[in-house]
Amino acid sequence: MLSIDGAQHSDLRTGRAPWANGARPPRRSLDKDRRCDVLVVGAGITGALVAEHLVRDGRDVCIVDRERPGLGSTAASTAMLLWEIDRPLASLTDVYGFERAARAYRLSLQAVRGLQSLVEQRQIACRMRARNSLYLAAGTTDAQALMKEHELRVRAGLPGHFLDYQTLRQQFGIDREAALLSPDAADADPLCLAHGLMARAVAGGGHLFDADAVHYDTGNQRTTVVMDDGHSIEADWVVLATGYVMPDFMASEIHRVTTTWAVATPPQPRRVRWRGEALIWEATEHYLYLRTTEDHRIVVGGGDDEAISKPDDRASATPDKTQFLLAGLRGLLPDAEPCAETAWSGVFGTTADGLPLIGPVAGHPRLLAAYGYGGNGITFGFLAAELIAGLIGGRRAAWYDDFPVGRPLPSALK
Repeated sequence: MLSIDGAQHSDLRTGRAPWANGARPPRRSLDKDRRCDVLVVGAGITGALVAEHLVRDGRDVCIVDRERPGLGSTAASTAMLLWEIDRPLASLTDVYGFERAARAYRLSLQAVRGLQSLVEQRQIACRMRARNSLYLAAGTTDAQALMKEHELRVRAGLPGHFLDYQTLRQQFGIDREAALLSPDAADADPLCLAHGLMARAVAGGGHLFDADAVHYDTGNQRTTVVMDDGHSIEADWVVLATGYVMPDFMASEIHRVTTTWAVATPPQPRRVRWRGEALIWEATEHYLYLRTTEDHRIVVGGGDDEAISKPDDRASATPDKTQFLLAGLRGLLPDAEPCAETAWSGVFGTTADGLPLIGPVAGHPRLLAAYGYGGNGITFGFLAAELIAGLIGGRRAAWYDDFPVGRPLPSALK
């Protein structure tokens, strides 16, 4: 019998993000023991993506969460849907070699494209908008380093352009040494996206329950998951999609827990709107990022993330973090009105190598997991849904082995 423990989902964020809190998919109490093909533990964006895919594949799916769907870390997401990974391609190449690094980037690109197609096909109202991304020189990453990154991307078959200082200044009015401009990014309202996906899963026959999974019995042909009220669900497969809260039997050498902050300004005047409202982010470890909303607010996030887990400590840090983010906004866009209408923080799981943890849990053949997404949360969530649905469906692809859950810390990062 295995157990899971961790923070309540209500402790995963502090403050209020500017996302809509519309109609949530209905959930029920678990009033009896049940059986199903697949049990998904976690009803945030990853759980919703996995559940929707599996229901579409014809599986009998149950989903459980101890909090309201999407109102954990998902509600704190800024939903910048980038295919560019937290670790640059050049750096990831140093860790795993060019072929594996390039494949990870191509998979991420396919995931963003696939997510946009899914939203369109399933008619999910989540304010998704196609965007370019603008990756700015910053810190020790100068024009020469960005050119090297661009050349590797071209070699990998990835789209994008190198912008020198003059071109960047002319096209975006940003005073930086250089930048990479790439297509095929997007932004969205993460709550509407998660709720819309889960609603599709429920409408297709999925069962969403208000329940807290606390024990996992993997000793039989099927896995039995016991809830805190004593009821249980028996399943052929169990998918763990519980955000940063890992079960105690899933210790990871490369997984980290971090808190990040973000602010949203009031609606900005027209003069502040940069070309195409591209998703802006900086080429440095503690980067800032910017996006807009439909009502012309600017969302600013990033900076110095910290491992602060207590809600009161996060709330205490928010005023200083807010001023730091607004100062960064002033530095990038001097015409912007640097005022925070809302500010919030969220706790997320990251990995030392920048790649997600997706796949089977060692020693537990019917348990699959999806963790460690970092800044690519929704993008990697879509990738997780593809991989997990493939494994459950008996399909195999070479890339399924690229993100092993129990992988050690690479020697290049020690």
